[in-house]
Parts: sequence; structure tokens; C-alpha cells
Amino acid sequence: MKSHLDKACAAAEETFGWRRLWSGSTAQEGVWSNLRSADVLLMRLVSDQEAAGRASEVMALVKRHLGKDDPQRVRLAQRIRPIVSGELVPTDRELLARALDSAYATLDSELARVRSLRNILWTATFVVLLGVAGLAVYGWFYPKSLSLCFAPKLGPGGGNGIDIVCPSKDFHGVPEGTVPSDLAERKDILTVEVAGLAGAAFTVIASLRHIRGTSAPYMLPLASAVLKFPTGALSAFLGVLLIRGAFVPGLSDLDSRAQVLAWAAVFGAAQHLVTRLVDDRAQMTLSEVGKPTDSVVDPENAAVMEAAGDGVSERSETGQGSEAPEQPAPQPMR
Repeated sequence: MKSHLDKACAAAEETFGWRRLWSGSTAQEGVWSNLRSADVLLMRLVSDQEAAGRASEVMALVKRHLGKDDPQRVRLAQRIRPIVSGELVPTDRELLARALDSAYATLDSELARVRSLRNILWTATFVVLLGVAGLAVYGWFYPKSLSLCFAPKLGPGGGNGIDIVCPSKDFHGVPEGTVPSDLAERKDILTVEVAGLAGAAFTVIASLRHIRGTSAPYMLPLASAVLKFPTGALSAFLGVLLIRGAFVPGLSDLDSRAQVLAWAAVFGAAQHLVTRLVDDRAQMTLSEVGKPTDSVVDPENAAVMEAAGDGVSERSETGQGSEAPEQPAPQPMR
């Protein structure tokens, strides 16, 4: 027990500096894991009265983290009534300790799944961000290779020239036969990605109403929300590129720079169609931590309540029976 408590204190007092964002939650989980291990060892040392008093707490933890068919849960459910009543046999203390240890181990596994999903989301965010930054850098040095410029059919000045519409600038009265990619700007791709970021930010704000707090030491909802930003920038670039390639019928020619940016923002917000599945998975993973495996009222709860009620009634009846003879009979007043 002392060894576990020393490890918990060391993890709680450790300073991570710039690594705290990644290592702080892991240290917090280490603190609780060592405290839970010490609690299991303590269960083997406490008195029978304290063990009986904690039996209901152990039963509640077992129900939240162990399945209905788990042998330790079944055995504890069979023995919970005499344990709560104080009628412990030598094997009951070990049963309580092992059931508590299994419940804590399952809780650690549930938190490990949350940590694993959090790490996957942060890794995916970093990879997508690298891709978005790489596209912006490539477009800066080779703007003609990934041109996002459009050439409407006819400029507003008549038939003497055409318009070239790029994300960063509009060109009016350009001679016919001009290739739109020749007028591509270095910051075209970056401009489209910024518009996609704006659209993604809107969906993040809209999704905040579905985010619930959690007692898990990992910021899983934050990791899910941050993933939307680089994904929005990437989807904006791909969407405008698909329009540029006449992949979307009726949208092969955009008439102004404002339309290009508007469609980039729309495609940036459209990433929610994909990332909402990640949000659902994150919420499902969080809800599985300590999720009750039974309804509120079940035979195990009834056994605990019945045992507690029987103990109170027996003590009341015994008290009344012993105190009745001691009461002096009322004397008639003379």
C-alpha cells in the first residue's frame, strides 16, 4: 500500500513543462490507478464491520464495470445479503477484494480505450494538418500546377475579352485564349483553405451544444473538435478543385471571386458530414466509461435493500423486546 501511495504522490507532484498537454492526463490516470490498487489491499486489512459497510459500495462498482455473467459479480450477488447483514465468512473478504480489483481493472481498461482514441484523433489531426500545409506550400511555389482559377463564358465588357476568376483576385477583360492557370496567384490555395477553416469553425461552434462534460482525464471532445479545422481546409480545397474540373454539373464556371470563397466555405462546413461520425464515436466511448450494466432496480439492489431493512427491523424488535420488561408499571395515583 505504501509503495502504491508513493507512486501516486510522485505522479501527482511531477512537472512536465511543455509536455503537460500530452503527459498530464496520463499522470492523472497513474495517480488514480495506484490509489485504486492501494484501496484493494486495504479491503483485506479492514475490520469486519468496515468490510460489511463497504459491501454496498463494492457492489455498485461491480455493477458499473462488470458484466451480468461475470463469475465474481454472480458470486458477490449471492453473498451480498449476509455480508451487508454482518454475517461474513472467511472467504467473503477475499471475494470483496477480488471483485473490487476486477472492477477497477475494467475501469482502467475503459480509460485506456479513451486514451487510445484520443491519441488516434490527435495523430489524425497532425497528419491532415501536414497535408494542408503541404498543399499551401506547394501552391505557393508552383501556383500553376494546382490552379483554382475559372474562366466564365463572357466578360461583362462584351466579346472583346473574358474574365478570369481566381480565389485571390479577379481579372477582367483578359484577351481570349488566355489560359486561366497562367494567372494563378501564389496564395490561391491558402485563401481557399482559410475560407474552409471559417466554414469548419462554424460547424465546431454548432456542435458545442452536443458536447457533454466527462470525468475522464482525457480531453476527447476537444481532440474531436480540433480535427474539424484541418479537415475543413482540406475539404474546401478538394471541393473547389472538383468544381474546377467540372466534376459537379452546373458548377463548372464560377463568375466571381466571392463565389469561389463562398463555395470553399460551404465545402469547409461540409466536412461535418464525415467528422460527425467521429464525434458520435467519441461520445459513445466516453459513455462506456462506468456505464451501468443493469437497470436501476434489479434483484441485486433489492437484496441489499432487503438485507439492510431486515437488520433495522431485527434491531428494532430486539430493542423493544429487551426494553419492555425494564419499563416500570405505572402506579395508580392515590
